[in-house]
Amino acid sequence: MVRRTQLILLLLTLLLPIHGYAWGFFAHQRINRLAVFTLPPEMIGFYKKHIRYITENAVNPDRRRYAVEWEAARHYIDLDIYGDSALYKMPRFWPEAVALYSEDTLQAYGIVPWHISLMKFQLTQAFKERDLDRILRLSTEMGHYVADACVPLHTTQNYNGQLTGQRGIHAFWETRLPELFSSEYDFFVGQALYIEQPQLRAWDLVASAHTALDSVLYFEKELTQEFDEEKKYSYEVRNNLTTRVYSRAFSEAYSRKLSGQVERQMRLAIQATASYWYTAWVDAGQPDLRTFPKALTAQEQQRLEMEKKEYEAGQHKPREEGNP
Repeated sequence: MVRRTQLILLLLTLLLPIHGYAWGFFAHQRINRLAVFTLPPEMIGFYKKHIRYITENAVNPDRRRYAVEWEAARHYIDLDIYGDSALYKMPRFWPEAVALYSEDTLQAYGIVPWHISLMKFQLTQAFKERDLDRILRLSTEMGHYVADACVPLHTTQNYNGQLTGQRGIHAFWETRLPELFSSEYDFFVGQALYIEQPQLRAWDLVASAHTALDSVLYFEKELTQEFDEEKKYSYEVRNNLTTRVYSRAFSEAYSRKLSGQVERQMRLAIQATASYWYTAWVDAGQPDLRTFPKALTAQEQQRLEMEKKEYEAGQHKPREEGNP
């Protein structure tokens, strides 16, 4: 029975769409989708019913970065701006951080760990209020920010290797490697767990990512010295456009150097996402989700459509990622 369940989950991961979205969206959708299957029996039916929404809309925060100027700061934190020991010295709670650095400074260099905590509080309230629209929206978007907190390059001002001559490394680590190799990853992460201190857990995610940063940059630079230019890159057709990408050979060598790092961080994001959902539900009093509304309101459907249009017409650009 266990083997059959594992096979079904593996097939579900392989059926996820990998085309039709921009760079970086693939892993977000997979993480949100797989998080659903770690939930307890009291929650999994509700989330499975809405799994298409939770999967497809996992990318909405990235889309919003093109249209909403203040959105970008929620996706990262440039720890190195605050000094060598910032990971250990920075205040974990928002009021203390604002008092020390000012809100403008924090917003300028990223607020992802604090924003995750805020979203957990908001999701708890949505469960208490039986607000289906907000439960789905907050669950979906929380998964995005949790996943971002697990990416090493989301913890540094050198987020795309632009300061070290490694431009393009962000999409390489975050998207190219998962697209090529995630079918080989072990995504059976166990059940969602209750988080005693959600704010501190968010910082644990950031710490896990930031301590992996040196390897992300060092191994890419080391391999670049071993590969000729024409062997480091190749060309693929994406959306009818020929695009330069990191070659499969270079990607395989880099993946081996990282010793499963991308897989570990994706597993961490899956388990943490589900655990935040579970914690919000428990803190709301464990309401019976079977009695909740069954469908999105017309207003929420209209909001999603408007957000899509704003993304398509938006003028605010996210931090430049560049091509390899």
